Amino acid sequence: MPLRTVELFCDVVALRSFSKAASERDVTQSSVSQSIASLEKRLGVQLIDRGKRPFELTHAGKVYHEGCRTLLDEFRKLEDRVRKMVDMVVGRVRVAAIYSVGLSEMDRYVARFRELYPDAELRIDYLHPDEVYRRVSSDEADLGLVSFPKEGGEFTAQEWQQQPMVLVVPPDHKLVEEGRNQSGVSVHALEGEDFVCFTEELKIRRQIDRWLKGEKIAFNVVHSFDNIENIKRAVEIGSGVSILPEPTVQREVNAGTLVALPLKDVAWHRPIGVIHRRNKSLSTVASKFKELLNAPPASLPAVDRANGQHKGRSRMDWSAKTEEVLTASPAG
Repeated sequence: MPLRTVELFCDVVALRSFSKAASERDVTQSSVSQSIASLEKRLGVQLIDRGKRPFELTHAGKVYHEGCRTLLDEFRKLEDRVRKMVDMVVGRVRVAAIYSVGLSEMDRYVARFRELYPDAELRIDYLHPDEVYRRVSSDEADLGLVSFPKEGGEFTAQEWQQQPMVLVVPPDHKLVEEGRNQSGVSVHALEGEDFVCFTEELKIRRQIDRWLKGEKIAFNVVHSFDNIENIKRAVEIGSGVSILPEPTVQREVNAGTLVALPLKDVAWHRPIGVIHRRNKSLSTVASKFKELLNAPPASLPAVDRANGQHKGRSRMDWSAKTEEVLTASPAG
């Protein structure tokens, strides 16, 4: 049985879609369907119940999928050992990240990784936090980037960043002049303000609520979103103010559509961590990306996302080997 068929089957299960698996492997959907059908015929058993929406694995399919995952994992470890013998860094690293990780900063890491390891493939999916954990747990992602990472159980977590929280307001807000004249605003100046917030199921929202209540600040929630981009757009049009991690608003601040004001009398930070499965050995390429994350973002050349250029450097080759995918409900 060709290894490619095993990979296709695992992709279909991981992505929960024949069409997405076809896109992942750059083949037609019909060829994926034919490969899975041929596999089922060869085994003499149905692996996927296509009569249900979304499809489900049969009992035999679950057993076969678990075995295929183990087979592929061992095969990739073997390839990795051989490549290490000649100091090669090739293969694919899959990263699942919360959308609010800060695209400007992440661009720097992506660009630097491509420069250092041009033969490696890097895929980053921006997702809801729950989906990040699910993908790492199911081995659909090698690494996850999450806020307020949870340590223990099947996950191991390493702190990556402590992102300062700032007050985000539109340029014409009454607090802008005070904040600029006094190098920030008092948290008590937020009393009675209309707030645009994250939705309550997200850890970052619960932590912000605890911070404000701890300072006895009464505030009025006018909108809540699980999508940080919607929060920023709502603040831009004057719906209210928000408290957000500073790196996530750098682009809007530079463009002049938002103003980020430090909070003078508190020191609030959002921790960002790198997670992976506790009992899984990272491949060389995944380890190299994780190692690169230890570099401070400011030490890496900035990238003009619009045209793929380093600022002050020549245009980069943004090839298909680096993929950044934004999916629905990109949350904090």
